Amino acid sequence: MASSTGALFRVTTFGESHGGAVGCVLDGCPPLLELSEKDIQPDLDRRRPGQSRLVTQRDESDTVEILSGVDGGHTIGSPIAMIVRNKDHRSGAYDHMSELYRPSHADWSTEAKYGTRAVAGGGRASARETIGRVAAAAVARKLLAERAGIQVLAWVQSVHGIDASVDPDTVSLEEVEADPTRCPDPAAAQRITAAIEQARRDGDSLGGIVACVARGVPAGLGEPVFDKLEADLAAAVMSLPATKGFEVGSGFAAAAMTGREHNDPFEPGPDGQPHTTTNNSGGIQGGITNGEPVLLRTAFKPTATIASPQDTVTRDGRATTLEAKGRHDPCVLPRAVPMVEAAVLLVLADHWLRQRAIAAE
Repeated sequence: MASSTGALFRVTTFGESHGGAVGCVLDGCPPLLELSEKDIQPDLDRRRPGQSRLVTQRDESDTVEILSGVDGGHTIGSPIAMIVRNKDHRSGAYDHMSELYRPSHADWSTEAKYGTRAVAGGGRASARETIGRVAAAAVARKLLAERAGIQVLAWVQSVHGIDASVDPDTVSLEEVEADPTRCPDPAAAQRITAAIEQARRDGDSLGGIVACVARGVPAGLGEPVFDKLEADLAAAVMSLPATKGFEVGSGFAAAAMTGREHNDPFEPGPDGQPHTTTNNSGGIQGGITNGEPVLLRTAFKPTATIASPQDTVTRDGRATTLEAKGRHDPCVLPRAVPMVEAAVLLVLADHWLRQRAIAAE
């Protein structure tokens, strides 16, 4: 089972949703980066369950422990191991699902591949696996901010067709975190809240889109063929649970545009480097960053586990009905925001280190 990603900034995650713990091993972080649990915990707090009435009420503090790779408050160049212990896992809530397959979950496909599966919480298919990614990405966030001036911020752009009006050039973390929906448009956030609460009452769930911007990204990150930056970003983001679509810059809208409409004209920049007057490219041209903000969007499906009867089959092939129990998100979007940031941060940290290695030759 593949559980690692990255070339130089390499992350391996471990653990299951209802096991003893989840976490990661991060290899490739440069030495002498000031680091402690206080740098990791804020991002985990944004990802954790139970943070508002809009998400699952599983009560986990998601407190991180750094086990290695840090001494005297600084990284020492060796692998950084981090762990978060599971404390409020109620495996019994999944007993009624042990002999059937949940619609649109990974139950059947996982069992078809491995001949077995972790019934409680979905095992590695659970969004709880992303704790390791978010922890490693918190290290990447500090590394990129302090040594490269790169900042990454995501937000809920839409839920169930309710679209927000957000300026990616100016939106701030404070605006994103001002509402439990993590939608920085107050009017849209109010409508999204009402829609999520109605879906919960109806025993249903909603999907939507998370947008993300990376500011301060220098020109030159990425490769021109197989390791195009947008390709690696797509792989990282689409490996998150519940993702169904990905686009950079103008994305699918480019298919309806002409070349004259879509091309980004150049003009001299204040730093002496070329600057584009528009950003349909989303900060990436030919697989390589051009110095403009990197803009991307990710589509998330409605949560698969819903409190309504669904047709399914048992492991021995009999038709049956599933009435799911337990604590589940009626909409994954608010908690998906730090997960998308994590995916982007890990890719940017890896490509920044790769580019630094080339520049040092």
